[in-house]
Amino acid sequence: MELSGARGLVVGATGVLGGSLARALADAGARLVVTGRDAGRLTALGDVAEATLEVDLLDTTAARAAVGEATERLGGLDLVVVASGVAGFGAATETSDAVVEELFAVNTLGPVAVLSAAVPSMAEGGTLVAFSAVLADAPMAGMAAYSASKAALSGYLVALRREVRRQGVGVLDVRPPHLDTGLADRALSGTPPRLPAGHPVDDLVAHVLRGLREGARELVWDQSTKALALR
Repeated sequence: MELSGARGLVVGATGVLGGSLARALADAGARLVVTGRDAGRLTALGDVAEATLEVDLLDTTAARAAVGEATERLGGLDLVVVASGVAGFGAATETSDAVVEELFAVNTLGPVAVLSAAVPSMAEGGTLVAFSAVLADAPMAGMAAYSASKAALSGYLVALRREVRRQGVGVLDVRPPHLDTGLADRALSGTPPRLPAGHPVDDLVAHVLRGLREGARELVWDQSTKALALR
């Protein structure tokens, strides 16, 4: 897709990853509406977005309403990016129901609400993007619920891609390795297991933009080359 002039919604733009993506898309010429939970960080994104909306993905009704407002402000949507997420650690048998519920609410149900609400507004040639994780392919001990929430999202994206293909809309599933965003330090529960060094966010963002331009379906972590790969 052509990013210059693209009408885009970035959900989770007050996070490290979402903010970096929003700025990169704006630099590429996209017109944006951005959402996030942090009012202060939203204000700081006023220079890259035509509108900022304070939205928590725990509220799926508000998430769907944000899609409608973005569509109205921009006159349609060419691009929707969901970059929100939370982490949780600990043995599967010791993770509370409340933590499991919030992991699935933010990592799965919120993105599903946004993406499904966006489909009717998407222009032909547009793209829906969501971030699952390498754990969707390789679940990790000590991160069972988190891995499952990401695997559920990835499975949804596969099916959604098949459903919107005739509409001329693409779906990009981004499954990165551990990133240097500080997410592990803000976990809902538990202490993270030993994790590899965080992959640079800027490199991931560059690959996402390339994937959008090339019409990629997936951006994955290649274990053999220890690098991101588009396909």
